[in-house]
Amino acid sequence: MTQRVADWLIPDWPAPVGIKSCVTTRAGGESGAPFDGFNLGDHVDDDPQAVASNRLALTSRLNIQPAWLRQVHGINVVEATPAQVMSADASWTTTPGAACTIMTADCLPVLFCNRSGTQVAAAHAGWRGLAAGVLEATTDSFSDKPSEIMVWLGPAIGPEAFEVGPEVREAFISTHSETSEAFVPSANDGRFMADIYQLARLRLAAYGVTAAYGGGLSTYNDERFYSYRRSARTGRFASLVWIEAR
Repeated sequence: MTQRVADWLIPDWPAPVGIKSCVTTRAGGESGAPFDGFNLGDHVDDDPQAVASNRLALTSRLNIQPAWLRQVHGINVVEATPAQVMSADASWTTTPGAACTIMTADCLPVLFCNRSGTQVAAAHAGWRGLAAGVLEATTDSFSDKPSEIMVWLGPAIGPEAFEVGPEVREAFISTHSETSEAFVPSANDGRFMADIYQLARLRLAAYGVTAAYGGGLSTYNDERFYSYRRSARTGRFASLVWIEAR
């Protein structure tokens, strides 16, 4: 379950005191159609001034410094650096006030923290990155054992809308046979409906991360969120996790 605060979402997970997280929505902001609202993506042909204003509002409202990434559907994990935009699909930090930040519009954002509350991380898990091991690579950014790490799965395309080809199914089951249960045949011959939440949970569990929370918020069906598959030309919302500055 996820609590709602104002127009944004606060993840409901048993993170340690001092670990903060948030998911933005389309509500508010200065972007016009078709990005209506609080678009944070600077690579979708939105008005750059509107995006800059939205990002400034995010920073001010949460009193954090987001570490933006140039996401490329890979598995590179970097230390979160708010002053520099790096090409990567995950970031980590031990610095209070620096927010690991992921932008999505159907892909799965995954927030991480250790049980001691000394490190956080965030990963962008589209199917390519998920199959290639971005969640495992992000887990490896911690010095803790996987059993000491917890994750929260953010809004992503739901299994009712995520139709994929057989090559996607093969990319997963070729290395993790148990992931076959996350695919069911679709109405179109030879294709499948995929459950990205289940895929993430299975991959994490196989790596020793069993404390997984969240899931179930479909970007395709919930118009509070941007969805590329629903709208094609659209914006990006953000999922963030940080250590509270004291």
